[in-house]
Amino acid sequence: MVRITEDLVRKRAEHNELEISTLEEISLHQQDIERIEHLDRWCRELKILYLQSNLIPRIENVSRLKKLEYLNLALNNVERVENLEGCESLKKLDLTVNFVGELTSIESLRGNYHLEEIFLTGNPCTEYEEYREFVIATLPKLKTLDGVDIEKSERIQAVQNLGINRPRIIQQQEEYKKKRAKQKAEAEKKEREEAEKNAQEEEKENQEKQGPDGRWYTDINESDKQKAKEKEHQKKVDEFWQEKTSFTPESRMEVHKKLKEMKEKDEKKDDKEEKKERAMFAPDGRPFNINEDKLDFTLLDDENNNIVLDLAVFRHMDTSLMDCDVQPTYVRVVLKGKLFQLCLPEEINADKASAKRSQTTGHLVVTMPKVKQVLRPKQPEPETKTKKETKKVEEANKENSRSRQVLEVDSNARSGVDIGSIVSDQSKSVVKPLGASRRGTKTERPNSEHFVDNPDVPPLE
Repeated sequence: MVRITEDLVRKRAEHNELEISTLEEISLHQQDIERIEHLDRWCRELKILYLQSNLIPRIENVSRLKKLEYLNLALNNVERVENLEGCESLKKLDLTVNFVGELTSIESLRGNYHLEEIFLTGNPCTEYEEYREFVIATLPKLKTLDGVDIEKSERIQAVQNLGINRPRIIQQQEEYKKKRAKQKAEAEKKEREEAEKNAQEEEKENQEKQGPDGRWYTDINESDKQKAKEKEHQKKVDEFWQEKTSFTPESRMEVHKKLKEMKEKDEKKDDKEEKKERAMFAPDGRPFNINEDKLDFTLLDDENNNIVLDLAVFRHMDTSLMDCDVQPTYVRVVLKGKLFQLCLPEEINADKASAKRSQTTGHLVVTMPKVKQVLRPKQPEPETKTKKETKKVEEANKENSRSRQVLEVDSNARSGVDIGSIVSDQSKSVVKPLGASRRGTKTERPNSEHFVDNPDVPPLE
């Protein structure tokens, strides 16, 4: 039996920062809960409560939820509408696919003045004649029944026929009660017969194991008997699912019980398979190559006499979920319980091995130096075309610098550089630039005899 615990409620209150006293909405569906409890004391502020797909047989312990507006109890084992009078704010009630046969129990909802919607689809009471008219007349504030809006004319007619329809409803539900009593008796009888049959089979099995002297013996054909027993059990399971039964709370509980047994059996089977150790070494001690996750990998030799393993692990996997073990002859990596083991082609130095994650791809790179180091000559770097051209240019510049003469200019000199003194005397025959030659050979002409120096006339340049 699954109980409503504080841990379960807090787990479902993640959106409310795990606080349950101020919780306004909670979903407890598909938890195999068999009883409503504690919520009316822990969660007084609840407005929406989801309890669908459980095994709840009775509505209880919700009367203190004064602010509750929506209660979902679909797909449960409820047989009667009760204990909702205290839910003053209740607007919507969902009882789809339950076992409500006592239709007159909805009269307890007359005090819920805010109730506007109710769902009873899939309940035995919906098969009663005048079912809809009776519900509409009993709950005058209702606006929608089973997802269908209630018209004003329909309500007037239902109220007028309430006196006639109510006795018919009572008669039909009395017949259903007799039918239910018979179903309960058959279910109890079937349960007793099954328990007796299981006890007899267990006793017979114990007698087969016990010898005539009262001692217990292990049969050498135990595995064959176990297989036969499993085959017989599977046959019974198949017969159970093929058997036709009426839809009752008892049959639903039986189905749930059978599903639970199958689930537990599968879990035990998985546990046994996990406990069974897988062979990782051959009889001669050679490690096997194992790749349970079927990951891509590369194994290469680099220039520094290392064996490098590049394992393509999942990019977003947390490194804490990985376990790397490097041995002289093999490397083993465990990823979330999945094993990767690789036999190395050469013995390596495990103490100097290193494992790193690639920041771009997320791969696991394991670098393992070899025990037998091989000395290799350092290979010259191949010269590219650009390097060759650069080298030629540098050599040409060196030659040019040798043939040049360096001119030193005195920074304190007032006059400019005498360009004419750079060349030797032999180069005087070279024609100088026009302007430079004239300026360089300029001489004063003597005055004529009739020259009169007039101070008012400006000198000629």
